[in-house]
Amino acid sequence: MKVLFVGDVVGSIGRKMLIESLPALKAKYRPQLTIVNGENAAAGRGITEKIYKEFLQAGVDVITMGNHTWDNRDIFEFIGNEKIKMIRPANFPEGTPGLGYKIIQINQNKIAVINVQGRVFLNALDDPFRKMDAILEEIGDETNCIFVDFHAEATSEKQAMGWYLDGRVSAVVGTHTHIQTNDARILPQGTAYLTDAGMTGAYDSILGVERHIILEKFLTQLPVRHEIPEEGRKLLSGCYIEIDDRTGKATKIENILINEDRPFGSDY
Repeated sequence: MKVLFVGDVVGSIGRKMLIESLPALKAKYRPQLTIVNGENAAAGRGITEKIYKEFLQAGVDVITMGNHTWDNRDIFEFIGNEKIKMIRPANFPEGTPGLGYKIIQINQNKIAVINVQGRVFLNALDDPFRKMDAILEEIGDETNCIFVDFHAEATSEKQAMGWYLDGRVSAVVGTHTHIQTNDARILPQGTAYLTDAGMTGAYDSILGVERHIILEKFLTQLPVRHEIPEEGRKLLSGCYIEIDDRTGKATKIENILINEDRPFGSDY
């Protein structure tokens, strides 16, 4: 199983970069499954049905979310569709609309895609570790190929989840911090791990937001309204993972980082 994952898409500039880059990425890696984190896709806050459909048309198979899932109210109009190819954190409270995981059929094989959210420095949700236990028990008879998007702030919590799930899932990839980490590895029991896949958006920004706004906040400690650049240099971050269909163990994980200083095709 070949999986392409693209980190948090931020605003229109991130959407443009994703759509522009996917054809070349697919030509190089030949993924059987393409997953994109879209929780910041609508001007940095949430996602709309129009953007959701644009992603699918561009070749995205599954969209994962995070703590900004509910920031755009348009999501309530379509997240309840049982055929939707989007998941939100599975450890949101009982009764929350949408699904926390999906099982995807690819030829003769199945892969589960799970989204969970951390609790350190984020809103207190249900325990993501125990929630993963429950989900793995539910899907244990269906597939051992399992991809987890762990949307969390603290690197320690992400590492803890990686070790907690080592040998039980195929991959644990972190999102949310918008900075790609350089620690891609396969853990001893066969789980591919990356603390954060990074973001897809404005290259000359601070976490995808206009620099002057974030600098003003640090200098004055006053509240500011985040604005997402619409033009300028673009960045795409993510990773590529190969999974043994028989065992569910990862055999390869590779960081992907594309920008004007590191164009596609250069040595990552």
